[in-house]
Amino acid sequence: MTTDRYQRGMDKLKELTVPDEHSVTGHMDIGEGFKDVAPDLSRFIVEFAFGDIYARDGLDNKQKVLTTISALVAQGTPQIGMHVVTGLNVGLTPKEIVGCIVHLIPYVGFPRALNALRVAQEVFTEQGVAVPEE
Repeated sequence: MTTDRYQRGMDKLKELTVPDEHSVTGHMDIGEGFKDVAPDLSRFIVEFAFGDIYARDGLDNKQKVLTTISALVAQGTPQIGMHVVTGLNVGLTPKEIVGCIVHLIPYVGFPRALNALRVAQEVFTEQGVAVPEE
């Protein structure tokens, strides 16, 4: 049974991602790998994170993804790369993503920013995009 929240979340995910042969949500990990231990996790992620939070008015998709990247850089979590891909999908430029991460240095410190830049660099290479020279 699909709820309105779930459908709203899936619709928002489809705005943010490019589907591939493995998943309608493309690169976005929505917890499918945990079905054996947490069967409701995917539903929670889709309904809450995307159906309730990402689907809210007030920010456009670029702003939402840049905010997410900022929070993940601050936390130093491995999901940064997934959201860098999402940023590129919604139209953020590599320069904007790098600018965001560098801007965070005084707030999160060099180690977290450098780690995030390495992840962004890997994503840019995988996606075939470059940061333009100044």
